[in-house]
Amino acid sequence: MPKVTVKEKAKNAERKPAAIGPDIDLSEYSLQADDHGEIQKLTGLTDEVRERAITVGIDAEESCRSGSFFQMDHSVILAATNQSGLEVMSTTEALKKYEWLTDYWWKAVQVDADKYTARAELQQHHGYFLRALPGAKAEFPLQACLYMGREGMAQHVHNIIIAEEGSELHIITGCTTAQSVKSGLHVGISEFYIKKNAKVTFTMIHNWAENVAVRPRTGTIVEENGVFMSNYICMRPVKTLQMYPAAYCIGENATVRYNTILSAPEGSKMDVGSKVCLRAKGSRAEVVARAISKGGAIVTRGNLIGEVPGIKAHLECRGLILSERGSILAIPELDGRVSGVEMSHEAAVGKIAEEEIQYLMARGLTSDEATAAIVRGFLDIEIKGLPEHLRREIKKAVEMGEKEERIL
Repeated sequence: MPKVTVKEKAKNAERKPAAIGPDIDLSEYSLQADDHGEIQKLTGLTDEVRERAITVGIDAEESCRSGSFFQMDHSVILAATNQSGLEVMSTTEALKKYEWLTDYWWKAVQVDADKYTARAELQQHHGYFLRALPGAKAEFPLQACLYMGREGMAQHVHNIIIAEEGSELHIITGCTTAQSVKSGLHVGISEFYIKKNAKVTFTMIHNWAENVAVRPRTGTIVEENGVFMSNYICMRPVKTLQMYPAAYCIGENATVRYNTILSAPEGSKMDVGSKVCLRAKGSRAEVVARAISKGGAIVTRGNLIGEVPGIKAHLECRGLILSERGSILAIPELDGRVSGVEMSHEAAVGKIAEEEIQYLMARGLTSDEATAAIVRGFLDIEIKGLPEHLRREIKKAVEMGEKEERIL
């Protein structure tokens, strides 16, 4: 039988709904977008765009960044690196430059997984290609921003991140909309390839709008002694968010860590999880989630699959419900398929204890100040091995999200 091409697989899956999360009518969103041209530096962004970019960790001054990628709607307006050994460009450009890149295209994520992956292949709007050459170590993080400035628009991107053998790469990626945008659709495919003895720290910060639908699809392949650390933060309203990234430890002593921080205001629906398949001796995984419902609905999932002896994995999910209208559903799964695996999980959902608030109020805080202090402490995840500049960005993103919600 003739081999089915990627395009053919995508066409066959055009109407295939996702297995998890509410379905979306893709025809409701426009595929039209203006051409925004190019800029030489992020300082060339308008004040409004720069202010929105700051909320997702993007530094227009690039003072502590090794390179920048900025996509506005369907236009890549900047792709540049400030350090040798690192590459930053659009995936469209990278596919033209490197014939071998097709060997990575749709290898960590299935193109026919659902209609969102299919749409990203059939109607792709660029995306970023980030690569660390063998032995290269990023002095500062690379930053990438996916920005939506048109009301009711669909943005479909496909990102490829490769850390070659012995390299080290830190990435801050932010996704946001213009202040005037209230609705839209973002479909983001991200494929990570962590080679032998390589390390990638990936921090994603989302700041969408109340009627934006978001469908990321992510896969990561980690080879021998490779390390992949993923930090995800969403503190602002979103109509519906559904993501379930999967990582595959295929090399001995591969390590994967997922850290997730969620806050769902009323009207937001978030279904977020992480899956790690441990397929090689000595591989390790840790999945940690902190979720706060302020009236929104949150589902947090975690799935650890031990396929060989000698692996270790831990899953932890904790949730706080701060509104009578809020809900949190924690779904931890441990799947040990052979003897000799070491896997554990913790899950807890509840509300702030009244005695904790009274204790802080007795020391001079108001009720709101006491609640805010407890929430900040709850969201303060201790992330092992995180560089200090990334630690600061995560703390700033959480504090900014909390501050903006109090203003609203």
